[in-house]
Amino acid sequence: MTTNPEDRRFAVSPLVRLTLLCLYGALLLPLPFLPQAPGWLPLALVLGAWLLWGALGEVVIVTADAIELRYPWWIRSWLRSGWVLPWGEIVALKPRTTGQGGLVYYFLDRQGCSYLLPMRMAGFSRFVAIVETKTGIDMRDVRPLAQPWMYGILLVFSLLLFAFDGFTIVNFLSHA
Repeated sequence: MTTNPEDRRFAVSPLVRLTLLCLYGALLLPLPFLPQAPGWLPLALVLGAWLLWGALGEVVIVTADAIELRYPWWIRSWLRSGWVLPWGEIVALKPRTTGQGGLVYYFLDRQGCSYLLPMRMAGFSRFVAIVETKTGIDMRDVRPLAQPWMYGILLVFSLLLFAFDGFTIVNFLSHA
């Protein structure tokens, strides 16, 4: 897909990215310090962080003709290829309940294929307005799966966990 000055790009919200990376680090940082930790564990944790960084590198590109979900090249070649959906192919937006009771939405195309509506992006309300204009689908009730304040609370607790991890690791190393 070629880039046009009128194309709009929507990336994952920096708050979401920071929060999920901090949570990953806070939960897994102490593992290499466990007495039974295998020697390859730090490498596996770095690889996991790299893959998480790539997954959070998701970008939605909106053009005059289509909507595209794109990942960094290393994610596209290994895990997720993304998708391109022309505006004229979108026939409906179907809500689905998640296992935790949340609500996600899928674009349905003329062939009956489903495409998950990205919901963790910065500028989500602008994106929804563009989708409504391009498709004519009523998007009035579409809200992000998690609100920014939820990620803010999770970030605070992740940073507290990081502080506790740091204290514990420093204590462990000073007594080892």
